[in-house]
Amino acid sequence: MSPRRNRPKGAASSGGSAADEPSGRYGGWQSTESWQGEEWSVRHVAGASAEGKTYRCPGCDQMIPSGVPHVVAWPEHAGVDDRRHWHKACWNAKDRRTLRVQRSRNAPRF
Repeated sequence: MSPRRNRPKGAASSGGSAADEPSGRYGGWQSTESWQGEEWSVRHVAGASAEGKTYRCPGCDQMIPSGVPHVVAWPEHAGVDDRRHWHKACWNAKDRRTLRVQRSRNAPRF
């Protein structure tokens, strides 16, 4: 019996750009978006790639638990140190949020 073919025969010759192709390392795709007058690189991270790691979302100042799919964004001109991990909903709502995140009295400050 021959192995099952999971891809269409013409999949290798699709006309997508390199930025829209899936990233094997992070399990998602990378694109470029414009925000606050800058170009931002945005990478969608699969939950399996984030296993064992927690991050703090700059949009809502809450923790992103281990294994949760999320978005990593950074300005194109910046380096690795400027990458920030966002909840997908927070990244999509970034233009509707206030500039200063309101914390409760008991919230930890990181």
